[in-house]
Parts: sequence; C-alpha cells; structure tokens
Amino acid sequence: MQADTDIIDQLQFAAMRRRAPLWIAAILPWVLLLSFPGIVLWSAWAVWDWRRLRARVRRDWTGWIDATVPALEDSSALLAGATSAIGQLQRRRLLARIATVLTDDVLAAIARERVRFDARWFALSVCAALALFAWRQVQALPPTPHEVKALIAQQTSEITVRVTPPKYTGVAMSVGAPRELQVPEHSVVEWCLRAPQPVDTPIELSDGQSLKIGRACARWNATESVFWRWRGARYNLRVIPDQPPEVSMSAPREMIHTLAREAASATITLAVRDDYQVRRATLHLTLARGSGENIRFSDRELPLPESGDPRTRTWNKQWTLAELGMEPGDELYFLVRATDNAERAHTTVSPTYTLRLPGPVEESDESSAQPMLVKPENLRSQRQIIIDTEQLLADLKATPGMNPVTVRSRSEAIADDQAQLRRRYGQFLGEESTLFGGEEHHDEDEKHDVVAEFGHMHDQAENATLFDESTKKILRRALSAMWDAEKALRAIAPKTALPPEHKALDAIKQLQQADRIYLHKTAFVPPALKEDIRMTGDVVGAKSYRREQGAPAVPIPDGVRRLIEALDGDGALPALWSRDAHAWVRERIANEEQRLEAQRAVQDVADGCAACRPVLRAWLRGAITQAPVLLQAKAVPQTPFTRALRNGVPR
Repeated sequence: MQADTDIIDQLQFAAMRRRAPLWIAAILPWVLLLSFPGIVLWSAWAVWDWRRLRARVRRDWTGWIDATVPALEDSSALLAGATSAIGQLQRRRLLARIATVLTDDVLAAIARERVRFDARWFALSVCAALALFAWRQVQALPPTPHEVKALIAQQTSEITVRVTPPKYTGVAMSVGAPRELQVPEHSVVEWCLRAPQPVDTPIELSDGQSLKIGRACARWNATESVFWRWRGARYNLRVIPDQPPEVSMSAPREMIHTLAREAASATITLAVRDDYQVRRATLHLTLARGSGENIRFSDRELPLPESGDPRTRTWNKQWTLAELGMEPGDELYFLVRATDNAERAHTTVSPTYTLRLPGPVEESDESSAQPMLVKPENLRSQRQIIIDTEQLLADLKATPGMNPVTVRSRSEAIADDQAQLRRRYGQFLGEESTLFGGEEHHDEDEKHDVVAEFGHMHDQAENATLFDESTKKILRRALSAMWDAEKALRAIAPKTALPPEHKALDAIKQLQQADRIYLHKTAFVPPALKEDIRMTGDVVGAKSYRREQGAPAVPIPDGVRRLIEALDGDGALPALWSRDAHAWVRERIANEEQRLEAQRAVQDVADGCAACRPVLRAWLRGAITQAPVLLQAKAVPQTPFTRALRNGVPR
C-alpha cells in the first residue's frame, strides 16, 4: 500500500506543476488591477481546480500509467493491492522494476498528456479584468456636457447668487443663477435658496471655508479669487483688485528737459486715470535756485482741475516762466501725486521731471588787479551730479532698450561735470586747473619769468600750510571719490559711480560743517520702577532690559512637512492638514491661477481622491522657496567591538 501512495503523490505533484501556470495566469490580471475581490475570487477557483485535479489523479492514475508505460504490462492496479498468490508475485515483480521505469521524465510526460493548460479559464479571467478596467475608466471620466447641463439646471432652480459691490465703485448689484463671476474687490457675495429650507450641503470655498446655507443666505466678503462648490459643481469667482491711479506725462517727454536760453514759457501736459474715480490729484513744484552747494528750494502745490469723467483728470497748460517763478540758472522739479476714492485710498506718485533754464555766462573783469573766480555755466554741484546720475539709472530701468549712443553721451556729460567740479576743489591742494581765470597776455617787449609762468611752487610753506592737516585729509577723500566716480562714468557704468558720488558729497558737507560739534546722548535709561516696591527686594513684574534673541526663522512649518511626507504614500494624513495646506498655499503662491489650482488639489484630496495626492504634494513642494540643508549623522551603536575595530586594536 505504501508503494501506490508514493506513486500517487508523485503523479499529483507532476500534474499540479503542469496546472500551476494556469492558476497564476488567471490571478495575475487582478493583481495588476489591485482588485482584492478579484484576487480572492480567482484564488478560490484555483483551490477548487486543485481539489478537482487531485481527485481525478487518485481515480485514474492506474489507467494513465498503463497507457504510458508498457513495461508495467497493464498491471499497475496490482500496486494498490493483490489478494491471490499470483497477484502477490506479480506485484513484487512490478515493484522491482518500477524504480527504473517510472522516472521523473515519465511522470512529466504523463502530466503533459493527461492535464491540459485549458486556456478557456485564462481567457475568461482576462475578459473579466478588462471589463472591470473599462468600468473604472468610465467612472473616472468627467461628466458629459449633457450631464453637466442637467446638474447646472438643477442647481439653477434651487440657488441664486447675489453680488453687492462697494458703493465707491458705482457698480450695480447683480442677482442671478450660479455661473462664472468677476466681482470688484470687497464685494459682498450672498448665496440664497429660492425655497429657504434647512440644507445639509454647505457652500465650500477653495480657501477652506464652509458657509452654511439654509433659511438664511450665506455671505462672504470677496478679498481674493476663489472657486466655490455646492453639490459637486464648481464655479470660479474672480476678484478684480482696485488698482492705484495711473499718471502719464505727455509734455515734457524727457525726464530732464533743458529750455532754450531765450525761452519765455514751458508746457506741461499730463493725465491721471483710475478704474473708478480720482478723488484728489495735485501737481507739486519745487524750484531750485543758487550756485555751488548753496542752493535754496521753494515748494508749491497746485490741485489738478476735475473733468466730466470722474475717472480721468487731464491738464494741458502753457506756463510762463514768471508764473513758474523761474530765472536764468534755475531748475524746476515737478511731480504728480494722485489718490483714488477706495475705502483704503491708493496713492500714486509719478517720477520727478526737471525743467532747466540755462544762466548767463559770467566774464571776469580784466582791469581788476586780482583774478576773479569765473564759474562756467555748466559747472554743476555734487548734489546735482548725483541727481543726474540717479535720473540716468531710472531712465535705463524704465527703458531697457535705450539707444547706447544716448546713454554714452549722457554718462560722459555727467563725467565732464564731475571732472570740472573735481578741478575746482583740486586747486586748493595745488592741482592743475584752467577754470579760475583766463590766460594772461603780455607785451612782446616784456620779459617773461618762465619759472613763475609755467612752474608750480608747491614747496612754499605758505602753500603747504594753507589748510590744516585734517581739512586736507577730507579734501583728498573728496577728490579720490570724485576720481572714482568720473572713471565709472567714463566707462558707462553710472550704477558704479553713484556710491563714490555720495562719498564725495559727504566729504564736502563735512568741510562745510567742520566747525560744528554734535553731542549724541548714548546713556542707558533703565525701566521705571514703582515707588511702592523700591528697596523691598520684590522683583515680581519687573522686566529685564536685555533683549531676547529672536528664534531662527523656520522655512517649512512642521505641519506642512508632515503633510508632504504623508502625501508620498497611501497612509492617513495628519490632523487639521487641510488648514495647514490652505494657509501654506495662500501665503506662498502669489499667482492667482496657480493658487486656485493648488486649492482645487486640496479639495480633491479632502474628497478622497488618491490620484490627486501627488498633485497636491507637487504644489506644496513647489511653494518652498528657501529650505535649509540639514546634515544629520546616522546613529551608530558604541560597543567594545566597534571601538576596537575603529581604533585598530586586536580583540
């Protein structure tokens, strides 16, 4: 009996090896679809088929062996048992030869002949899996236009949207069915039911708010663009921010306009526009008069007249120089300041424009015994050079494609002014200069002192001690800064020339204020103490005067970091994750379209969309602008073996 049992087990093992690929192939499509019910169902079928195959082998194994192995002489049934003496003899003969006849190859051949792959079961499994996959795709598809229209029609019959813009905008109130809306900033949006009744579905906003709607209308103040959802349908609600007034200058077109020497008038043409109303617009005039560093300023403010359109104010006026108060050599700086009628008024200040009126050229009196200081008309002060340089930088920023020839000419003109001013101050240290006095003329018969005419007597004590040493140091610092500014301007680098220009101006001011002394009080003032606790030793309520050091800024909050890590898998999300996600998106994403898409991803994940998790994770990670690099060492256990191995000491 033991022999037939071993043969049956060997034959069953061979048959199951033949049938196993069918079982695996039938279950594989459901594993790929991640369908747990399908895996369980086809696993149960595989168990049933295995039991059926085992019963078949136990029933028909003798016939299979007799048909395949002729050496057994159709007597394999005797292996299960023999009652007669002849049967027992034949059984012993079969057992003696069965070890050499019934090999593994023979068993595999029997299994191939008697057990089929039966592809019908595999085809049935594949067809069922494809049907499930197609059904999932249909469920994932967006609703058809007909279904969307039906849903919108259903909502239109139940809910209305009322928009009340701020009064200062002058926009009328609107009431209608749910739709895409564009509303002014700070408008009041109300959602009302046509038949007021308690409703469990709230109005969900993309910023995380939920507004209860029922017998009373849901209200919201429009401060930023959002989308809202009710019963599965979404609608965009874009907020139009109140823009500040715009100021445009038509005349003069240049930021620095030089009038003709014989000009008697100047034209100023400007316009101010706002999206709702210009409440106030004024023209500020500043007149600069004087020479060198002694310049006086006078200010005036003129209101711009209103026009028929409250959103626009224009002014075109031909000013006489007497009205502007300008005289030869003066400069007029003017700008426009405009304010709109918003609840929080926006104020716009235009760039500063300059009108220059050239002054007359002064001539020296040749009859005077002492040479007089002749100041050319284009000799600018250090402050004016700084203003010209800043104006050139502003023009380059406003007009990136400015003609290089114009930029070079303006920069070299400022460099010429800086060079002339440098020579003016350099003559106090003995530098060469041709600005002070003209060339002297002598008669032909007069003898010339060549040394006195062409030499420079720097070694005289009088010249060397004209100023004290501290004043000379300040002069040298000013001249060095002027040299640096001039070199940068010659190289067409006005931005590089601006710091040394300011340094030269500071040195000139220091020369003018050398006789002034400033005393700064820097004593420590302790906090006041109550008189009733003095000398008692009670320090309750007393604050230290030492300032606490601020904690380092955390670029990524802990809640957002945990949320990003949780979105990488299929596990549970942290508590209150949607609040942290909405706050992070609102704070870090400035673009309106991108912010709405990120908020839509937050809402989809909250609805249970597993495929939306990578999208939300990408939005949260993309909003990280600064993240520190943390280098953390891995924990290594300290044992006698590791210490000996690290130190090279044998155990």
